[in-house]
Amino acid sequence: MSGTHDCPGCGRDDRVQAVPAVYLGGRDSVSGRERDSDGDMRTVTRTVTTGLSKALAPVPEPPGEAVGCFGYLAVLVAIGTFLGGALGGKWFQDEPADEPPELSGWHMSPQEVGAEAPPAYEFLGWISAFALIAAVLVFTLVYRRKARFARQTRGRHRAEELWSRGWYCHRCGTVHFADVPGEDRRPLTLQQFRERVWEHGGYGDLATAQRAMAALDD
Repeated sequence: MSGTHDCPGCGRDDRVQAVPAVYLGGRDSVSGRERDSDGDMRTVTRTVTTGLSKALAPVPEPPGEAVGCFGYLAVLVAIGTFLGGALGGKWFQDEPADEPPELSGWHMSPQEVGAEAPPAYEFLGWISAFALIAAVLVFTLVYRRKARFARQTRGRHRAEELWSRGWYCHRCGTVHFADVPGEDRRPLTLQQFRERVWEHGGYGDLATAQRAMAALDD
């Protein structure tokens, strides 16, 4: 009679390991030295995750924040163009006096007195406004993505409860459940295991977009 943790595929237990142990075992912190933007050396710690660990993740990957970089870039453009226009176009200086000033014995013409900022500087103001609007739109998009992901994965505790009772066979590359009501002990592929766990958490539809085999190829 086979034991509780015996793989239902090969019937052996010498290469069977709890899913949480496999998942955590594939996530290591690696430290290294590299130069920063100023050329100074610094120590950087990164998390290196194996493809198997990613394939056994109990929750989907959160939405990427790369688009947020465009928001920060737009903010910098808005600030830079605004300052350039304000300083070059002298937008905030007081209006000149009614009497034209005398400079070295000659008078400035009425057209020169109180002349408006050159069109080039006015254009910088428009660029600054559009860049600021773009930054607001990007940050709004990032916030909405995070909020939607949080709503989708609010049932992750149910998924993790089922996930924690899975067993992975390194020999067969399959997963099975042990003593879980409503779940049989047949071997499951990584994708089938992901679909079962994520569906239990209420976000099973994301298992189609983030396939387990794709994680193994990373």
